[in-house]
Amino acid sequence: MENNFSPYSYSNSYSFFIFIFVVFALIGISASQSTTVCNGILVTYTYIRGRQLPPNDTSNQPYRFESNLTVLNNGLEELKSWKVFIGFQHDELLVSLSNAVLDDGSTLPAKVGNGTTVAGFPDGDLETAVETAGDIDQMRAVVNLVGTLFKAPNISLPANISLVNPGYSCPSRYTLLPDNRTMEICCIRNTSSASDSTPTGDGFLPRQEGDLTIMYDVTATYDSNYRARVTISNHSPLGRLENWKLSWKWTRDEFIYSMRGAYPYLADTTNCIFGKQGRFYKDLDLSKALSCERTPTIVDLPTDKVNDTNLGLVPYCCRNGTILPPTMDPGKSVSAFEMEVFKMPPDLNRSTIVPPTEWTINGTMGSHYQCRGPVSVSPSRFPNRFGLPTQDSAISSWQLVCNITKASTEPRKCCVSFSAFYNDSVVPCNTCACGCSNAASGSSCSATAQAFLLKPSTILLPSENRTQEAVAWARLNRRPVPDPLPCWDHCGVSINWHLLSDYRDGWTVRVTVFNWGDAAFVDWFAAVRLVWAGLGFERAYSFNGSLLSSENNTIFLQGLPGQNYLLGEIDGKNPRKDPRVPGTQQSVILFTKKRTTGINVPAGDGFPVKVLFNGEECAIPTIIPTNAGHKMKSASGFDILLSLAFIIFLMYE
Repeated sequence: MENNFSPYSYSNSYSFFIFIFVVFALIGISASQSTTVCNGILVTYTYIRGRQLPPNDTSNQPYRFESNLTVLNNGLEELKSWKVFIGFQHDELLVSLSNAVLDDGSTLPAKVGNGTTVAGFPDGDLETAVETAGDIDQMRAVVNLVGTLFKAPNISLPANISLVNPGYSCPSRYTLLPDNRTMEICCIRNTSSASDSTPTGDGFLPRQEGDLTIMYDVTATYDSNYRARVTISNHSPLGRLENWKLSWKWTRDEFIYSMRGAYPYLADTTNCIFGKQGRFYKDLDLSKALSCERTPTIVDLPTDKVNDTNLGLVPYCCRNGTILPPTMDPGKSVSAFEMEVFKMPPDLNRSTIVPPTEWTINGTMGSHYQCRGPVSVSPSRFPNRFGLPTQDSAISSWQLVCNITKASTEPRKCCVSFSAFYNDSVVPCNTCACGCSNAASGSSCSATAQAFLLKPSTILLPSENRTQEAVAWARLNRRPVPDPLPCWDHCGVSINWHLLSDYRDGWTVRVTVFNWGDAAFVDWFAAVRLVWAGLGFERAYSFNGSLLSSENNTIFLQGLPGQNYLLGEIDGKNPRKDPRVPGTQQSVILFTKKRTTGINVPAGDGFPVKVLFNGEECAIPTIIPTNAGHKMKSASGFDILLSLAFIIFLMYE
């Protein structure tokens, strides 16, 4: 029988099947491609695939998802620093993404179940078709996302997507393409409104405002390395950092070779010598490098290094990690340092510079910040380094905006007690106001019992010496004594707000600040918010006080010039029997009722709703002193006690 199967016929059959496959593939692709005519910014989100992950949990089964986000500029204006909100809705955990970062500065993996904003990085600018002759690579950004969700991956899409750059209008509903796995939205430039997304005359986005800003300025660049200046500026009238620590994440294997004005918290060259940096830079003495950590932590230098020829001589450096609010001292509200950064292949040219991402800044005491990603802005200008009446310009500059946030998971570091001339007892700081680690480790005290009302003199004692007097005072006033007894506040700083007098035209308060720690506070400040009575502030007698009307009727208090030094706790006169004595400062504050008619001082208007010490929000009691049988008078035994205690403390200095 003749065999009709020949190589030629096989080739024709194979080509025919390939042709059919390509045709159907093109049909599938065309079915999923956008048919929307968009003359603005076309944002597309496509779910690619997913699979089940261990462990097996029918009630909350995890799944891997892979998707991509595409941002295409079809308009006539360049889109600077694009940002897109993705309305995740299935408890997603984002594990990785390419060509973008989380705009709020969060590190990966990050919980994004309530939605998140991603920003283009390292290049977030999208050119137009007109400017590039239709070069799609310059017009479009593609972001690959990988993460975990807790829903069967039957094409799990976000609730919505939207371009969040100011000046653009997006429809409220997205368009779902026929493949049921792609959603898109077309956002149009709103030309009738000016916005912060409009480039300035030099082609850069305008600089943004925030509680704190960080500038990353490149001052010199070479093929393999560059020099950068980092400037931290505090703009919040109530923000402060003590012993600041700054960290970031390198994305291109960069490493720090040298620094001035600051230093790595861990100076370790091990990763440099034995890592990829050491394999590439064979002729560079890496024993002199400072850090090859991917996420280095930088700390400030002490004040005695200001004029050090090797480590200092950088303007605004070497402040021992203290950044004051501009309301205290504008010159001390800035901190800066310089560093030499080495790059790795393929970035070995002068023009390729990628700033680090995921910046965080915090301190031992002070405000808590959350920083957004770096945004390219116009190059910074500095005074001429030779003293000439000219300015030097940075080569490239990026700005990071950080805003104060509440650290809900961290315990407070200060607390407030209330007292008044019309009540014999003090409302102390809350139980465990600054944490109760000892209660969790099996201590005999209760972390949930309400704090004792105290005899006035008891708040002058350290926590460990208060129990006996507190129990005796409760029994004397026929109040119940809980078993176990409530834990004390465990705060390093406490502030007593004592309503001293209340009369027809005004009222007075005495504020006493206690430092129960060993370390002194230099240039301390306190801020007190009074909702209705703050506008009546007249003067503070022993403090430097001012009213910040722009901050919700907040009174700003600090020590007088030359006296703004709150000492730490010291031993009593006879350490064997006398309790330790806290560092103390106090002042009487005068208020008028002319500008605050109708306030009821004893009923609550005379007590603050928010108190800060050195930028740290203090815990406030949930109750205020009662006013049974209120009588107008100006002093009490408590007033005399605290005044005498303050005089005695001054004798110890």
